[in-house]
Amino acid sequence: MIHEHMIKKIAPGSIADELGIEPGDKLLAVNEEEIEDVFDYHFFVNDEELVLLIEKPDGEQWELDIEKDYEEDLGIEFEQGLMDEYRSCKNKCMFCFIDQMPEGMRETLYFKDDDSRLSFLQGNYITLTNMSDHDIDRIIRYHLEPINISFHTTNPELRCKMLHNRFAGDALKKVDRLYEGGIEMNGQIVLCKGVNDGEELEKSIRDMSAYIPYLRSVSVVPVGLTKYRDGLYPLQPFTKEDAKEVLSMIHRWQEKLYREYGFHFIHAGDEWYILAEEEMPEEERYDGYLQLENGVGMLRLLENEFQEVFRELPGDHVKREVSIATGKLAYPYILDMTERLREKYTETTVHVYQIRNDFFGEQITVSGLITGQDLLKQLAGRPLGERLLLPCNMFRSEEEVFLDDITLDEVKETLQVETDIVKSSGQDLISAIIEAGR
Repeated sequence: MIHEHMIKKIAPGSIADELGIEPGDKLLAVNEEEIEDVFDYHFFVNDEELVLLIEKPDGEQWELDIEKDYEEDLGIEFEQGLMDEYRSCKNKCMFCFIDQMPEGMRETLYFKDDDSRLSFLQGNYITLTNMSDHDIDRIIRYHLEPINISFHTTNPELRCKMLHNRFAGDALKKVDRLYEGGIEMNGQIVLCKGVNDGEELEKSIRDMSAYIPYLRSVSVVPVGLTKYRDGLYPLQPFTKEDAKEVLSMIHRWQEKLYREYGFHFIHAGDEWYILAEEEMPEEERYDGYLQLENGVGMLRLLENEFQEVFRELPGDHVKREVSIATGKLAYPYILDMTERLREKYTETTVHVYQIRNDFFGEQITVSGLITGQDLLKQLAGRPLGERLLLPCNMFRSEEEVFLDDITLDEVKETLQVETDIVKSSGQDLISAIIEAGR
């Protein structure tokens, strides 16, 4: 099969632009090597000397010699981000969030990806069940890292049950090859009550620690349960006592592994501390926040960033009134920060609203899964001040649209208030509040 890659866009002033490459052209080869997908492309175009084979829309082929700096980008964007079809997930995981969504949402939300290439490009976690030996060979050859792996358990039989895939246990053997190839990895465990917790979690942590130092970190996060679980595996939510047991085990392993290796390795998602009503760990325990995208250390980082900026603030007596909407998880932390802010900004009023997740169910507490309809319903008629501030994770990546397709403009129009999207940092939160009065 000949791989042809349609070019979608050329960056102005880039190497590709200067060479006359245009949207609609096709890339056929780099250095006489056929390009299978984005793995191959990123590896070969790093070189300082390249020969590109380009085909024009009329069939004419151009051979272009290029001299450039190592890793300098050519400025080419392809029609397909992976330069290949996306690989959908072949598993039927008992905890899959997509299976717990109601009907009638936009089609893209129902696509389950399990594509190793997205692990490098976007940080996605993959189960390895969709990876061939050829994929593993290329990862090791090109030294692509880190790769993010959804372990869930190291018990092969239990993994087959949890992923509902008879090959899921054997897929763990690929971790051995990545380890032997010196490839950096991060792992995650979605913990399900009565399934992979307790002794099974103990075994998994012990087994995964054998992959140190190439396995750099593992997060343990509680399963997210929506109200749409009819016909699915009967999973139960964790209790406060359960959370305390999970944290006790993780802390014990952290202490052991820190003594042996100088880092903590295994990390608990922020939700465990909220549920257990325990203090978030100090920053040093997060080993540089390797698992931030998994909700590990987000609240500690937010607090530390806030405190660092807060110490240097001069304060003022400007009258301003703003509102903030957030999820149940972050609500007490945001509320505490805004109350401290009023110590220096004495005429500032901040209304902090906890949005209950009626759409997915009250078990879902993160702000990233709040829908526009829940937001509008629960903020209607409430004092919002001059400006409403919303965290960026409520919206689709780089778009001003909620999960249920309600737009930011619709929120502004319905609530009749100026609305800003705020990045997830303490400094951005402070700036957004203070700027509202100017």
